Formats: sequence, structure tokens, C-alpha cells
Amino acid sequence: MGGSDESNQQTELVAKLRNGREILLQGFNWESHKHDWWRNLESKVPDIANSGFTSVWLPPATQSFAPEGYLPQNLYSLNSSYGSEHLLKALLHKMNQYKVRAMADIVINHRVGTTQGHGGMYNRYDGIPLSWNEHAVTSCTGGLGNRSTGDNFNGVPNIDHTQHFVRKDIKAWLQWLRDTVGFQDFRFDFARGYSAKYVKEYIEEAKPIFSVGEYWDSCNYSGSGLDYNQDSHRQRIVNWIDGTGQLSTAFDFTTKGILQEAVKGQFWRLRDSQGKPPGVMGLWPSRAVTFLDNHDTGSTQAHWPFPSNHVMQGYAYILTHPGIPSVFYDHFYDWGASIHDQIVKLMDIRKRQDIHSRSSIRILEAQPNLYSAIIGDKLCMKIGDGSWSPAGKEWTLATSGNKYAVWHK
Repeated sequence: MGGSDESNQQTELVAKLRNGREILLQGFNWESHKHDWWRNLESKVPDIANSGFTSVWLPPATQSFAPEGYLPQNLYSLNSSYGSEHLLKALLHKMNQYKVRAMADIVINHRVGTTQGHGGMYNRYDGIPLSWNEHAVTSCTGGLGNRSTGDNFNGVPNIDHTQHFVRKDIKAWLQWLRDTVGFQDFRFDFARGYSAKYVKEYIEEAKPIFSVGEYWDSCNYSGSGLDYNQDSHRQRIVNWIDGTGQLSTAFDFTTKGILQEAVKGQFWRLRDSQGKPPGVMGLWPSRAVTFLDNHDTGSTQAHWPFPSNHVMQGYAYILTHPGIPSVFYDHFYDWGASIHDQIVKLMDIRKRQDIHSRSSIRILEAQPNLYSAIIGDKLCMKIGDGSWSPAGKEWTLATSGNKYAVWHK
């Protein structure tokens, strides 16, 4: 029976990616651990489902050295600053009832040790499950393992994924998150830190329905100005997706970087030299998860925030375009009912006009103050303060707001 179950799950995974009708919600920000989070989210599940989200990315659910969850220690403890294991399971149960999938934040690049080992560093994991020794830690971050297969995350022991015992334990943990805890989707944190081939192995073993990787590096700048051509930046993300055996999607950091400059009156940026969208969305839309902000770029960290007075133009772009759009918690729940309702309206239009990750796109205008495009064959949109509307009586205005408008046939 196991075999047929597995092949069914694999078929489901492939079907989801082929289908391309996901809309994600990032269900937290940098401060969420202060606010009884699992309980807060549980109260919002009906609204999340009714709004049309297919999956909610939850913050790291395991015990962590830092309250935000990104310095994990005991991976099998589900008591975190976001709430108890009991409250987490209540949230997952409610999400399941409403057919919204829970996405686990998978932090496996680094792990905080419990005891001092080699060199006096905290690079042993005694007294907790996955009680690894120094050989589980890369030699570049104070362990006795091999060199890292990616970039270092400084200040804490980085995990050596070349070790068979490490991968075996991680796979068992991921399967536990899937089969026992009830997470269905995975988000891979700091995906630059280890080779993409290990992500492939982990996905093949744990079989999440949907996966997305955080492959975040810097866009190309000349001085302080963003370059028009970001092909090398998006190619690095595409290479990472390829390295996962094409099993994972990736956050489209290229589109974010370009879009947040474009909305300031540089909409010419939104058409590449081939006439396509300039981010990962233009090369491989079915694997591009588009977004405006997350807990790192926005929230109180604000490392690289989207300009706040242009947020609805940003959503008018990603929610009408190919790719897999993701909405940030703050925008949806903290910025007032008007923004919430405008986003829901755009999501509803996306669904009704059957826009999906592979929808065709024809860019009509990309001028300093105006961008317009036809997506699929039944939707067109514009952003910017340039005046424009589609030619032909068959088009009806579906929604509009500050410097954006969407029409359908």
C-alpha cells in the first residue's frame, strides 16, 4: 500500500506545480513572537480561507535560541515563543478543516549547540534529540565536518549536509513534520547556505506538496542605482531551482528589487530586453514566487522595504501576473481594512479570470509613468499615473485604486 500512497503523493505534488493556482500568505512578521501567535492566526483562518489563500507560511515552529525562531536548537520541541505545541496543533487542525495548507519554515543551515566541544565552541548537541557531535558542524564554522557547500551564516554552527548521518536525521525530522505534525508545504530558509542538491534529496524523501526556497543575494547596482539588466541575478535563482531537480520554487527576489524601483516612476524597468517581465517570473514563471515584502525586508527589520505608498500598485502587478504570488501579513492585516479588501478583490479577479503561474503575458506599455499588460486572454491591467485604458468595447473595469486599474473581458 505504501508504494501507491507514495506515488499518489508524488502525483499530487506534480499536479500542484502544474496547476499553478497557488496564492500564499506569509503569516507572520519579525515581532509576531510577542503576540500569542498561534492563537491569533487560528482566529483568522476563516478569513484566510475565504480570501482565497491556498497556503500559509508559518514562522519556525521549533524551540529556538532566539525568539523569532531562526536559531533552532531542539528541532523536535514544538514549544516556541509563538505558542505551545498544543496551540500549534489546534491551528493546524483548523487550517486543515478550512483546506488551507500549513507551510513549515525549514531552518536547517545552522543549529545552536547545547554543549562546548572542539575548540571550546558550542558545537555539540548533547541531551536533546539529534544529539550530533562536532562532525555535524562545518569546519568553516568551528566544527570537525567538511567545508560548507554554500555561504556561511556567521556566528552560529553551520550544519554539514555532506554527512550521511546528518541528512538521515534531517529527512526523518522533515517526514515527522509532514506525517505526524501536519505541515504540508516547506519554505527553505537561507538556501544559499548549502547545496541545492540536498534540498532535492529532502523534498524527494519528505514529499511536501509545495516547496519554496529563500535564495536571496544582492541585485546588481552601479553605485546606489539599480541596474536595468538583472539577468545574472535571476539566473542564479534559476540555477538554484535547477539544482533542486526543479522540485522547488524560489522567491523571486529579482522581481521585488526591480518592482520597488519601477513604482517610483521608472516603469520602463518592467520589460526586459526580450520584451518579457524582468524577474524570475519572465524566465520560469511556474517556479517564481513573487512578493513585495517579508519579515526580513519589511516589518521592523526593514532591510529592503517596498515603498509603503506604492504597495497597492505592487499587489496589482503580482496578483495579475504569472508566477505564484505571496501576500505579506502586515499589508493584509495591519494596514487597514481598505488594503485588505483591495488585495482580496485582486485575488478574486485572478481566480475568476483563471490567471495562474504559467499564464501568457503581453506587455503593452513600459514607460517612466505607465506600465500596462494583457495577461491570459481575459485580463489587462495598468499601473502608474499615465492615462491608459484598453482599446475595445469588450473590456470592463474590474477594479481600480491609487494608480492602478484592472479590466476583464
